[in-house]
Amino acid sequence: MKKNAISEFEMEKNDFKIKLKRGLSGNTSPTEDSPYLLAPPVPHILAQPATPVPSAQQDARGSTATVSSKLPAETEIVSPMIGTFYASPSPDAPLYAEVGTRVNPESVVCIVEAMKVMNEIKAEKSGIITEILIENAKPVEFGQALFKVKPN
Repeated sequence: MKKNAISEFEMEKNDFKIKLKRGLSGNTSPTEDSPYLLAPPVPHILAQPATPVPSAQQDARGSTATVSSKLPAETEIVSPMIGTFYASPSPDAPLYAEVGTRVNPESVVCIVEAMKVMNEIKAEKSGIITEILIENAKPVEFGQALFKVKPN
């Protein structure tokens, strides 16, 4: 919706009705016409904030002891929607991302198909893919971890 500058989408077919609104400026409480409550946005970055660690520290006697710097914890790339996970654009195409692939915030890492729409999922962070957590062509849930990323 953001990519195509669509702020509202409504579809009715037989007894099925869906209405999507982008942003928080609209009414997000259920009404008689729209019994569905839109969930508030969930942050996609699950990393802990970095804390500075000194490389050396002096003890009470004035001698210097080396302190090992703590490496940042792995973060996860999560699914922003319910759908089907696809690791490549087509069955015979190369994978978007594999273990060891270096990604940046704009890197496409997979596709999640929802309602016959192929949605490219971007990494939204920089790092190296360390683990793929879902099998190709398997269903995924909103907020489900898809990849582990080691920040660089």
